[in-house]
Amino acid sequence: MSHAQWQQARRILCIRLDSLGDVLMCTPAMRAIKQSLPNCTLTLLTSASGAAAAPYIEDVDAVIEYAAPWMKAEVTPAGDADAFMIELLSERNFDAAIILTSFSQSALPAALLCYLAGIPLRLAHCRENPYHLLSDWIADPEPAALIRHEVRRQLDLVAQLGWSADHARLSFSVPPGDHADVRSRLLAHGISERQPFILMHTGASAPSRRYPPALWIEVIQGVRRQTGCPVVLTGDVHELGLIEQIKRACAVKVVSLAGELDLGQLGAAIELACVVVANNTGPAHMAAAIGTPLAELYALTNPQHTPWQVESRLLFHDVPCRFCYQSACPEGHHDCLGKVPPERVVEAVCSLLAARTLQQARS
Repeated sequence: MSHAQWQQARRILCIRLDSLGDVLMCTPAMRAIKQSLPNCTLTLLTSASGAAAAPYIEDVDAVIEYAAPWMKAEVTPAGDADAFMIELLSERNFDAAIILTSFSQSALPAALLCYLAGIPLRLAHCRENPYHLLSDWIADPEPAALIRHEVRRQLDLVAQLGWSADHARLSFSVPPGDHADVRSRLLAHGISERQPFILMHTGASAPSRRYPPALWIEVIQGVRRQTGCPVVLTGDVHELGLIEQIKRACAVKVVSLAGELDLGQLGAAIELACVVVANNTGPAHMAAAIGTPLAELYALTNPQHTPWQVESRLLFHDVPCRFCYQSACPEGHHDCLGKVPPERVVEAVCSLLAARTLQQARS
């Protein structure tokens, strides 16, 4: 591996083709790239949800959206999409590509894409010898030798080039205008600027990572009783039915902003909240990036995505089938989340509120 060649690179392509949370967990590595090569431009090649996050990641200069055929996608990619992407990458004349993958993914399809596009420097973790597909590669130690947090995995990759950053927090910058918009929405629901509220994000893309709706209802009722704080629900448009069902069954006042917020506005709502309660999903990683205390209902599908460098409480029920890496519970019982008592979640929220109050009193 020639560090000198990499130090001369100016047009960097960073590839992460998964969803929002995965991209956010790569932001410390992106910061390390930008701080180590201060004159470079960094382009992110990513999925639609990753592309939506790009405007809020300060180290990303440009973004290319790509529904890669080797990744899970809601729609089948067009037959000529790959040829078009190779041509586009070739036209951009990148000096180097850094391929960021989870350990369960192969970097070779993206490496082939970059090879055919004529990108001379190509770095990734790889389990087998990639020969000419990668100019530089790191033998993947996971899962045989160790299991790392996803953030640490990507930082370790760029560290092979001697690159590091001044801190390793996740990145998500909320535009000031989005703060004003969300404050206006909250005020319309009777939540004043000085009134603390709890934000709850009840959804998740994978069914295995969703806390049951009936238990969310108990959590909301318990939080309202114990704290007196308003509860604000957020979610995507396709989750509106579920959220309305939860809201109607609560028998206490609940505010729903589900389906109303774009990503920046969701970030603003998370930043304005005192505590976030969420499943293991993109908005949980947004809370970590923004620094809002987080009570995370963490399905034991994998160990690599726990809250990163944020005050948090991890809530799960240990099971023998832990770390199944499945989007749907293969055992059918969903016990790793279904057996988390709502009382534990309420206690976690109260604990985080108390810690935040103490911190504010000291500052």
